[in-house]
Amino acid sequence: MASGSARYLRYILFAIFGLTVVYFISSSSTPTLSGSTSAWTGIPVKAGTAPESAATGTTPNPPPALPPATADGARMNATFVTLARNSDIWEIARSIRQVEDRFNRKFHYDWVFVNDQPFDETFKKVTTSLVSGKTHYGQIPKEHWSFPDFIDEGRAEKVREDMAQRQIIYGDSISYRHMCRFESGFFFRQPLMMNYEWYWRVEPSVELFCDIDYDPFKYMADHKKKYSFVLSLYEYVETIPTLWDSTKKFMKEHPEHIAEDNSMGFLSDNGGETYNNCHMWSNFEIGNLNWLRSKPYIDYFNSLDRDGGFFYERWGDAPVHSIAAGLLLQKDEIHFFDDIAYYHVPFTHCPTGEQRRIDLKCHCNPKDNFDWKGYSCTSRYFEINNLKKPEGYEAEMD
Repeated sequence: MASGSARYLRYILFAIFGLTVVYFISSSSTPTLSGSTSAWTGIPVKAGTAPESAATGTTPNPPPALPPATADGARMNATFVTLARNSDIWEIARSIRQVEDRFNRKFHYDWVFVNDQPFDETFKKVTTSLVSGKTHYGQIPKEHWSFPDFIDEGRAEKVREDMAQRQIIYGDSISYRHMCRFESGFFFRQPLMMNYEWYWRVEPSVELFCDIDYDPFKYMADHKKKYSFVLSLYEYVETIPTLWDSTKKFMKEHPEHIAEDNSMGFLSDNGGETYNNCHMWSNFEIGNLNWLRSKPYIDYFNSLDRDGGFFYERWGDAPVHSIAAGLLLQKDEIHFFDDIAYYHVPFTHCPTGEQRRIDLKCHCNPKDNFDWKGYSCTSRYFEINNLKKPEGYEAEMD
């Protein structure tokens, strides 16, 4: 009995010792809050301080440098950017969760949200709680989201009525036109965006199907890329009947802006006489903000803007960005991110090749891949750049 009691006593002492060790280890490894983000305001909060007021306007200085996000270099001066309304909160929450889980939880990039109305507290609280970087909220100035004074609003109204009768998608929408003009010429000039060199555009209700274990911003910088895409297709002809005429006028007036080794072969089947309507879908794009702020791009946007096609027709920002990139950039400055698997209704980009999808932990169905279908322009991109198409692409053409 005595020996049994001694044995039980030793067990109790060992248990007490083990619990003590676990307590001290867990206490010493608790992370600090330095550099965290207030879940209510999106303002950086230092440990032991109270949060400041919500960020709704200009950030005066570039974001502070963080420790290296990858083994081979520091984090880039980059941000995600989203144009959203308060009513988009749960759709954009889904998109943020996708981006964070597949990529940003490892890199902690910032997120800029812009809206033509003030963001409400629910939008700020939910989005900031989901983002691993810092969040910033800005309101678009009226001059960037309204009819410019050179537009005949009566003529524009008749255009919308006609498009509504012809059932052209978004043909009767004023807000859609403001959005296309804003994304074409103003998002990169918002005060909050002026702190950054690179952007990744994210829209509500998108999906990422594969892990992204490297930094696409760093890839773009290291390989001297300025614009990128994952989906390409033909634009609705009815929405852009005179866009190419305006572009040809610009090319004639500004030959100095046209890149020598450009991507005209992606845009035209006859050397630029007509537009084949191919464009890169801009609801996903990673790009260089300094290029968009450059004189060639600003001159192109201003020329289009004065021609009035954003309101007298229904020019989209996707063909505007694509034509600008195709003409103003060298071919090798545009990149196709084959390994970033992506969905935006109704199209899917899923990497071609079973082993590639396994390596990237993808959950997309390869039968849904749009890249090699007849209405996609991605084959044309491969051809003009003399790129070899991935093995097995033929099986996804139908």
